[in-house]
Amino acid sequence: MLIGRIIGWLLVLAALVMLGRDLIGWLDTRHLSLVAAGDLWYQVDPNSLLLAQPAIQRHVAPWLWDPVIETILLCPAMLVLGVPGLALLWVCRRRDRRRRRR
Repeated sequence: MLIGRIIGWLLVLAALVMLGRDLIGWLDTRHLSLVAAGDLWYQVDPNSLLLAQPAIQRHVAPWLWDPVIETILLCPAMLVLGVPGLALLWVCRRRDRRRRRR
């Protein structure tokens, strides 16, 4: 559970960094332009993005890339990072070990 919380916090932190990047761009240009997850992935490692599409289409399922992963890659990066991060934090949260007595 600790590893899940650490990964969740890292994803939430990355989402906040992306939100800050988007807000700084908005303050600079007065035009809100959210960075898409696919653009972020391409900026970090373009070769892996270019290799992922044919690998998924050939070895996993051809229908998985076009409607599913493509839609995710077009979503804002802060959502693609933040939603799984918050979900991991919620799933891996500390639970009270003592049961409540009635």
